[in-house]
Amino acid sequence: MSIKSNLLNIKSSLPENVTLVAVSKTKPVADLMEAYEAGQRIFGENKIQEMTEKWEQMPKDIKWHMIGHVQTNKVKYMAPFVNLIHGVDSLKLLKEINKQAKKHDRVINCLLQMHIAEEETKFGMDENELQELLNSDIFTTLENIKVIGIMGMATFTDNKEQVKKEFTQLKTIFESLSTRAITDNCELSTISMGMSGDYTLAISCGSTMVRIGSSIFGSR
Repeated sequence: MSIKSNLLNIKSSLPENVTLVAVSKTKPVADLMEAYEAGQRIFGENKIQEMTEKWEQMPKDIKWHMIGHVQTNKVKYMAPFVNLIHGVDSLKLLKEINKQAKKHDRVINCLLQMHIAEEETKFGMDENELQELLNSDIFTTLENIKVIGIMGMATFTDNKEQVKKEFTQLKTIFESLSTRAITDNCELSTISMGMSGDYTLAISCGSTMVRIGSSIFGSR
């Protein structure tokens, strides 16, 4: 199967309200261009340097999503062009994104990362930390970021019931947040959860954004 046919197959199965992020990390520009020619405009990378190099070489109507863990000292390299940063897990990182976005006179969209997996290795906040961040006085002053939703990664396991429970937990957190007062820099519309192996389950649990790599580009 070609990248084009993989992509079109997946797109035809997605509900209209679900955004597809094509996870293109480690893949050559030629592969990304094949997906681009087939109509894909959103690509997800997990290394800022690789994403920057691809941004320089590829068409400028692409929306680049940073899906990896972000170190604050690297934010400046993607601030001129990144469309959405998925893994924001601290106020410190949010402040740095705001600072760098301001330098480029931009507003950068962000997803707050929640820790829903049972694995300790996954990054993310718990509900208390999330509420603390959103209710902090500093948060309302950050004019160059916009929090558009939350994201989370389920435990890497074949146990579908456990994965479903974790996805459902994220949906519940999202629903409890969407009743709160919206500030200018926070308008929650996106729940990003689900990857190649579990995106159909994630969508059934309420996901509005899925990140799919190997099912489009083949395994790494």
